[in-house]
Amino acid sequence: MTAEVAIPARARVGEGPVWDAGARRLHWVDIPAGHIHTSDPVTGRTTSRSLPTQVGAAVPRRGGGFAAATAEGFASVDTDGTATVRLALLPEGERMNDAKCDPGGRLWAGSTALDFARGRGALHVLLPNWTSRVVLDGLALPNGLGWSPDGRTFYLADSVAGEVCAFDTDPGDPVPGVLGRRRTVFRLPGSAGMPDGLTVDAAGCLWIAVWGGDRVVRVSPDGELLAEVPLPVHQPSSCAFGGPGLDVLYVTSAREGLALPQDDPAGSVFAVGGTGAVGLPSTPFAG
Repeated sequence: MTAEVAIPARARVGEGPVWDAGARRLHWVDIPAGHIHTSDPVTGRTTSRSLPTQVGAAVPRRGGGFAAATAEGFASVDTDGTATVRLALLPEGERMNDAKCDPGGRLWAGSTALDFARGRGALHVLLPNWTSRVVLDGLALPNGLGWSPDGRTFYLADSVAGEVCAFDTDPGDPVPGVLGRRRTVFRLPGSAGMPDGLTVDAAGCLWIAVWGGDRVVRVSPDGELLAEVPLPVHQPSSCAFGGPGLDVLYVTSAREGLALPQDDPAGSVFAVGGTGAVGLPSTPFAG
C-alpha cells in the first residue's frame, strides 16, 4: 500500500473527507481557513466555498448544499455558497471539530475548546429538524467518528486522550443519540502521535489517521493493529473511502504549525490504493 498525492493543496488543516457517490467527488474542509472544498480526484481539480467562520466539517444535505459544523454550532450552506448559522450553541473560545452523519441522516459533531482543554469537549447530535442535544461531555478533542456496518457500535476518538472508544448503540432507538457500554479499543502513547479522523470499512475495521505520526493504521473491532500505511507527511488528519468502488482510501493532511518548504506535500489529499478494503457509503444530512 502506497500513498500518492491525489489532490494537490496547501491546506492549513485539511479535514472531514466525505465521498459523494452521486457526484463522484470528495468533499473536505480546511478548518481555520473556513473553506469547504469539492474535489475531483481524477483530474485533481477543486472548487471551494469560503465561510466567514471556522468549519470543522461539512456534509452534503439531502436537498442540496451542506450542513456544516462551525465555530458557532451548526450552519446550512446553500448551493450558491451562502452560509447561515442555524443553531448557535457554543460559547466564545470553543468550536466544532469533526462531524459525520449516522445511517439515519443525523449529524454527529464534536466540540472542543480552542486550547483543547480537557473536560470542555462534548459530542452533539443534530437532528433533521435542526435541533440538537449533547450526547457525551467531559471530552477534550473529540474526533474520528464512525459506525460499525450493522450500526450497533459507535466509535469516537478523543485525540488529546490518545484513545479511540467504542459505544454500544441501537440504530432503532426512538431516542436518537443514546450511547451504551463504553470501552477503549485503541490507544496511542503521546510519543507515537494522536488518533485523529477515522473511517470504518465494510469488514468493520477502523482506519485511523495518526496526527504527528506520519501514518494511517488499520485496527480490528477488537483493537488489534492489522496494518500501517506510511504517509509522506507528518500530520495526516482524517480519511474516507471513495472512488466508484469505494476502494480508494483518501487521506487529508495539514501544514499548520510546521516549518515546511513550498514544495512539501503537506496539506494535500492523498490516495491509498491496494488496501484490499472497501468502504461504507456515506449518508447525507436528512435536514
